Amino acid sequence: MLSISNLVVEEEIKNSFSIRFLEDKRYEQKSTYRLVYNRILLIESGAGEIIIDDQIFQISSSQLFLIAKGQFISFNSETKFTAYELSFGDCFWERTPSSANNCKAVLFNNASANQTIPLNHQNNIELISIFKSLWYEYQKEEYINQLDALAAYLKIIMIKIANVNHSLSKGFDSYENQTYAQFLELISKNYKTSREVADYAELLGISARKLTDLCKRCSNRGAKELINGQIIAEAKRALQFTSNPIKEIAFQFNFNTAEQFSHFFKKNAQVSPHEYRLLFLNIGN
Repeated sequence: MLSISNLVVEEEIKNSFSIRFLEDKRYEQKSTYRLVYNRILLIESGAGEIIIDDQIFQISSSQLFLIAKGQFISFNSETKFTAYELSFGDCFWERTPSSANNCKAVLFNNASANQTIPLNHQNNIELISIFKSLWYEYQKEEYINQLDALAAYLKIIMIKIANVNHSLSKGFDSYENQTYAQFLELISKNYKTSREVADYAELLGISARKLTDLCKRCSNRGAKELINGQIIAEAKRALQFTSNPIKEIAFQFNFNTAEQFSHFFKKNAQVSPHEYRLLFLNIGN
């Protein structure tokens, strides 16, 4: 388990929004930090590894990484890349027109399903152009309505990325897209208190079977798998980056006993919570 002392605390961003151009960014040693803001990395070129929660991804040219607030990220040593790094908080996102809300929900409320997105040549060129224009706008001397202009760029970027992501997956109509996005939003808010598909289906006003079928069409995963995936992802973070007893973590996720939590965790992660924590203790050593 990585020590909490290894974590880097993110600095507060003015207005909860920033964009940086990182040219030949190098990582000489591994540092881990938990995101306070949602982040988009548009990789122009590079090589190395990025670790998001406990998943390792290879860095290559023409690639997007979507990392939601609360996720842990680190870069392995000798990683090098040139990229745009866009960070934004939920309070800044509220400045964007509501018509783009579904895009954010689909991309970030279940970020682990869209953690990295490959870009073809045309999409890469278009996104680099928009990111560059946003970067120029961000660097200008402050003026009235500047934040609204930045929010408009963010909306365009989110829609563009959602369209790319949509083209890589099975198509689904607007109603299903909206319902799926609403479901992901409900999971992100209620996963600690509700693990039953029927509870979410009731909130959405549809049957549990319809919700499961819809999720399979939109993500190739069932509704129960998406709910459990959110719980497991958060539980893994708690096991990796806190020293809280497993019993305390179990209660945090609304399990009646540590045994019930351990059974759930092992069924979905193939190892027990204790074994998972030992794995990271060994890595840290």
